[in-house]
Amino acid sequence: MPFTPPSRTLSGPRRRTLLASAAGALALAGCSSPESSTDTTGGSPSAADRARARGALDSLALAERYATVITAHPALAERLRPLRAEVLRHAAAFGTAEDASASASPSASASASASASASPTAPVDQKGALAGLAAAERTLADQRAKTLLEVPGELARLLASVAAAGAAHAFLLTEGTK
Repeated sequence: MPFTPPSRTLSGPRRRTLLASAAGALALAGCSSPESSTDTTGGSPSAADRARARGALDSLALAERYATVITAHPALAERLRPLRAEVLRHAAAFGTAEDASASASPSASASASASASASPTAPVDQKGALAGLAAAERTLADQRAKTLLEVPGELARLLASVAAAGAAHAFLLTEGTK
């Protein structure tokens, strides 16, 4: 059977092809403009960026406190190293130190440096050193639990997770010392 051409010759693309192309182009246009991480108020960092930066700086300051206690009390090193490593992973989850210092507001930087300098030396006794770390973990967990109410979804989940980990660290630090 021979091939017979259609009775009407197509002069261009079909209607379905045009509609599908237009829908695809609109979808791509919507996906190609990423959300800006800055407000429309002069390009300052958003609340989420500031919370991320503060989270990273606070975790780094807490890790420094752990390092100070480990140096002062080598007998506690085996117990504290895994907790310190976890705190450093929290800092990494919030972002790098460079990102944190670039996005942090002066008050966040001041609070992180204040918390880091609040305990430049570890207490002489091990029990006091552990109590100080537990208090720092508790304080930071409480602060993060309050902050998660002010930030969008994914960051709120990260803050909740890190706050819960901090509360668990505080429990582990005080376990058996009472």
